[in-house]
Amino acid sequence: MSKHVLRAAVPVAALLPALAVAAPLSLDQAQSLAVQRSESTRSARAGATSASEAARAAGQLPDPTLRAGVDNLPVTGADRFSTTRDSMTMKRVGVSQEWLSADKRAARQAAAQATVGREAVQAQIAVADTRLQTALAYLDAYYAGEALKLTTLMEHHAHEELEAARARLSSPTGSSHEVLALAGARGMAEDESAELRQQQSTASISLQRWVGVRAEELESAPLPTLPTEQLYVASHPAVVAVQRDIDVARQNAALASSERKPNWTWEISYGQRTGYSDMVSFGVSIPLQVDRDQRQDRETASKLALVDKAEADLAEATRAATAEYQALTSDVQRLRERADRYRSNVAAPAQQRTAAATAAYRSNQASLMTLFEARHAEVEAQRKLLALQRDLAKAQAQLVFRPLDRGAMQ
Repeated sequence: MSKHVLRAAVPVAALLPALAVAAPLSLDQAQSLAVQRSESTRSARAGATSASEAARAAGQLPDPTLRAGVDNLPVTGADRFSTTRDSMTMKRVGVSQEWLSADKRAARQAAAQATVGREAVQAQIAVADTRLQTALAYLDAYYAGEALKLTTLMEHHAHEELEAARARLSSPTGSSHEVLALAGARGMAEDESAELRQQQSTASISLQRWVGVRAEELESAPLPTLPTEQLYVASHPAVVAVQRDIDVARQNAALASSERKPNWTWEISYGQRTGYSDMVSFGVSIPLQVDRDQRQDRETASKLALVDKAEADLAEATRAATAEYQALTSDVQRLRERADRYRSNVAAPAQQRTAAATAAYRSNQASLMTLFEARHAEVEAQRKLLALQRDLAKAQAQLVFRPLDRGAMQ
């Protein structure tokens, strides 16, 4: 590739991030970006990799031990420190190997694999939490933007109405009182827009913390079908994590139980003497478990108690997840009912009021202030409806994104 081509490619490459965020950002894209750059997810995956690598060595025999030495070396007399003059002096080299039975190695392997499963779940929990937090930040930013559009429109209407009132001052229908009232109304509309811009900026910064880019426009975020209670509880991060803790505790208890059988150590060595026959020595070392009730059995009982603890934690986590699901579904139902009722009983009449005020103003039967008040009431109703829809979407997002992906758990 020529230098000219490379020089031309550099500005284009620099523009790619800007081009990438110019289009509206969707919720799926935001979550994908967040997962890719999440340090907590990277940390959890590194922990899973570490456990997996450790599991590969768990079922292996310990490394053999090389042994070398000198036996019966004189330290006094004419032959002191000589390795060749005394017939009893022998140079020795050998190797020893601690032997683990196949059952004990299988127990170690099973305990290590249980740890791998627990760390893998922690990685899935990190991904799920990143997706959830991104969704909540996305919804806050999206609905803040929608509310800002309403207040910006209201600000535009207030400006138009104020200019129209000023133009009518020279006519018989003009009123300085109306101009002053609309000037105050425009200031109020501008302040409301400034407040919403501040809220949108805060929400956008919060979203940027997850996705890494500043999104100027967000797409609407329809959420998937809500899970059933059984699926939600079974896939809840706390429940799944404690289930893996139970697996680890059980395998550790089985490993502790296998330690009631001691590990034998085999040893063989070759001894060299000067002027005499060389010798071979071999033997075995067997630990004497003189008090199993107070040592090995106590260790096993300790691990079994951790199994009971994890099972109790699972029961508690299941109860908490069930209550959480019921509370969230209750919130979803109540917020949906409130939004529907508010839409029909408040937002729709406010829209009709604006239409009536507009018609009355055009027929010189209503003032500009009356028209502004009707439009302002409609905007306030729409803002309240958006707040209800935002709270509803966030409750649904918690139901959808808090559970772990069942496909990834297989």
